[in-house]
Amino acid sequence: MVPSNPLRSLQAAQWFKLICGASFQDLPAIRSLTIAYALAGADCIDVSANQAVVNAARSGLNAATELVATARQRGYRPTAQPWLMVSVNDGADPHFRKAVFDPAHCPADCPRPCVGICPAEAIAFNEQRAGVLTERCYGCGRCLPICPLHLIVEDSYLSTPAAVLELLETPAIQAIEIHTQPDHQQEFQQLWQQLHPALSSLQLVSISSPAGLEHRWAIAKLLQTLDPQPTIIWQTDGRPMSGDIGIGTTHAAIALGQKVAAAKLPGYIQLAGGTNHYTVAKLRELNLLNPVQNDDCLVSGVAYGSYARVLLAPILEQLDDTERLENRPELLWSAVALAHSLVGQIKAPSRR
Repeated sequence: MVPSNPLRSLQAAQWFKLICGASFQDLPAIRSLTIAYALAGADCIDVSANQAVVNAARSGLNAATELVATARQRGYRPTAQPWLMVSVNDGADPHFRKAVFDPAHCPADCPRPCVGICPAEAIAFNEQRAGVLTERCYGCGRCLPICPLHLIVEDSYLSTPAAVLELLETPAIQAIEIHTQPDHQQEFQQLWQQLHPALSSLQLVSISSPAGLEHRWAIAKLLQTLDPQPTIIWQTDGRPMSGDIGIGTTHAAIALGQKVAAAKLPGYIQLAGGTNHYTVAKLRELNLLNPVQNDDCLVSGVAYGSYARVLLAPILEQLDDTERLENRPELLWSAVALAHSLVGQIKAPSRR
């Protein structure tokens, strides 16, 4: 792709991040999502801190690079090499979990509501497999309360700092996102001490949290000690992993974004958690999406997770397990068109 710094998108309040998911490990889907959204103009691809997942996303970025000229001929503007970001956690977090159950305990006459409610189609009962398809599950938790016999539980996990540091030592990773909670001050300090040596070499450090301004300010002081200092993003995780449910979820993302913006933390603010096709329109309606040089700027970008993935799912499901998206041009450009229907919203100049 044409060398360009995605930082310009933040400065112009046009930053778009694709969240593949901290726990999502469907390698073919990650590769295809990366290709489609990169060609549609995404600035950052956020993936699990897993070497196989990183390799899949990197392969997708390489494939997209070969298609830039064609994309431009078709009217798209993939003008930047997206930054590749890995997500880590400092403690219990809903993004870092999997649903688990033993299908042998499911009664034959169960209506299996878990299958229908799973947005990732990560629960199956067929001749090939039964139970949770671990690589597809990204921990949304919607199946937990709906099981009639309460057989489904969550299996949470913690990022391994040593493995994360090994990933950060490679030039493939330009950014990191640390998921934390308001009551994780001690846990964050411990993770910070382990990751600190590698953070200054990154282009961007993102902090994701559902709330807690006091904790954010403590983190801000730590971030200011990095030398050189990477770009800082405060990801406001309004209603985690809910953007595909309906347009109303975006209100939680915007409300938290406004609350954090009022604190005037150093760095950029980017929404997540409940974002969907309604988010940018609502931000513009409220006059919250403006270039950084404006005093009234609140939001510089939006990240999309479940909504962005579900949007492309009908197309990607048409690929066989061994097929690559770029080898099916009719599917490729349909996927890019759909991705651009989302990316293009924030890339459009402000009407002001």
